[in-house]
Amino acid sequence: MKEKILLIEDDKSIQRFLRISLETKDYKVISAETGIEGISLYMTDNPDLILLDLGLPDIDGMEVLSQIRAQSEVAILVVSARGQEQEKVEALDHGADDYITKPFHINELLARVRVALRKKTSDVIKTKVFTMDTLKIDFEKYKVYVEDKEIHMTPIEYKLLVLLVENAGKVLTHSFIIRKIWGYSTTEDSQSLRVFMANIRRKIEKDSAHPRYIITEVGVGYRFVES
Repeated sequence: MKEKILLIEDDKSIQRFLRISLETKDYKVISAETGIEGISLYMTDNPDLILLDLGLPDIDGMEVLSQIRAQSEVAILVVSARGQEQEKVEALDHGADDYITKPFHINELLARVRVALRKKTSDVIKTKVFTMDTLKIDFEKYKVYVEDKEIHMTPIEYKLLVLLVENAGKVLTHSFIIRKIWGYSTTEDSQSLRVFMANIRRKIEKDSAHPRYIITEVGVGYRFVES
């Protein structure tokens, strides 16, 4: 069965371009030009993924995002001309799985769509062991290995690494990570998070200046590579 994508975009030329590009890749596409219509189609058509523009003619796309996310964990990829870091942070904190800024390269968007449609990598935890290149995490024993050598990690470092792996391919904002790990957020926690992330990279990366696993999204947060 074809995976179904709901496109909420009021620009007809962009909507047509995305529809053709997605259908060429064998996705089924349904589309809406307003936020209200988009929410309605989400409720009736049960899409596998939503491509959401924030600048809609009736209600703000952020409101659409909040309403849908309150009901569902469906994958939502924001595609918007709003390229400021604060807008990205706000969308991700409201539950978007990813954010791509217009204008974009279609191959990049298609790659982000593929990542978002894959099963949530939290399912990987059920396999008991996660491996990628020289990195190995044994979830049953709470142990991390690099090149088959056990790496000592503090409890916080281990929790941070697992959180990133569970959400591989998805940008996690600073505040989201802090709330998940510490339960609350302050400016001091952001500084602590940077220190923890630097320590984790030093332990698992061959070259922490050019990381293989954990990518910094400047001003936004961190992303564990999807593959």
